[in-house]
Amino acid sequence: MIRDALLILVSGAIACGGSAKDTKSPTSPPNAPVHGPDAHHLHTHAPHRHGDQPLGHRFENAEEWAKRFDGPSRDVWQKPADIVALMEIAPGMTVADIGAGTGYFLPYLSAATGDTGLVLGLDIEVDMVRYMEMRANREKLANVKARTVAVADPELSLGSVDRVLIVDTWHHIPERVAYAKKIAKGLRPGGAVFIVDFTMETERGPHKDHRLSSESIVAELTEAGLTAEIIGEELPDQFIVRGRLP
Repeated sequence: MIRDALLILVSGAIACGGSAKDTKSPTSPPNAPVHGPDAHHLHTHAPHRHGDQPLGHRFENAEEWAKRFDGPSRDVWQKPADIVALMEIAPGMTVADIGAGTGYFLPYLSAATGDTGLVLGLDIEVDMVRYMEMRANREKLANVKARTVAVADPELSLGSVDRVLIVDTWHHIPERVAYAKKIAKGLRPGGAVFIVDFTMETERGPHKDHRLSSESIVAELTEAGLTAEIIGEELPDQFIVRGRLP
C-alpha cells in the first residue's frame, strides 16, 4: 500500500473496495460498480496485500480512480479538514503525504503550510504522481511537489520533514516497524507522523482480516523509537495514531 500509505503503500487505498461486505474482485476495473456503504475503501495508495503477498492490484488509471477516491461523499466520513487541524501544521513547514494517491489531501495540506511551506505527495504509482502534478497545476497548489517512491522506503532525506500523513495505507505495509524507522529518520526535531486507518468495527474499509488495531500501530511506532498515542476519536469510521520523536 506504499496514502493511501504504497502499492502497498500507496502511502493511499485498495483493492478492498469500500466496505467489509463488498465482494467485488480486487482486479475489477476502476469504473466497475462499487458496493457497500460508500464503497471506496480508499487505499488509493496501494495494492492490497495479504501478509507479504500482493494481490496483483494496480492503480494505473488515475482519472478513473479519482472518480471514486475524490467524490464529495468521502468528505463526510474522512473529515480531511479535521485531520489536518489535528496535525497542528504551521506555515512554512514541510509535510509529506505518503500514499497520496490522487492527491485528495493535497489542497488541505497546501493551505496549512502556506506560501513558504512545502507539501510532498508521495506514491509508488507513476500514474498517480502524474495525476497529482496535474492537480497541483489545475488547483494552483504552488507549494506541492509529487514524486514516486519505492515500496519499502518513503525516501525522506534526513531531518527534512515536519509532518507525515499516511491515510488508509498503513495496513498495507508488510515491514511496518522498519518503515516507521525510516520515517523517524526523516523527521525534524518536534516532527510527527499521523496514521489514519479504519477501526475494527466500521463497515467501511478493507476486510476485517486485513485491518490493524490502533493499539498495534502504537506498538509498532513505539518499537521504531517514536512516542506514540491514539488521538482524535471524532472520526466516524477511523482512528488516528500520532508518533513523535521523543
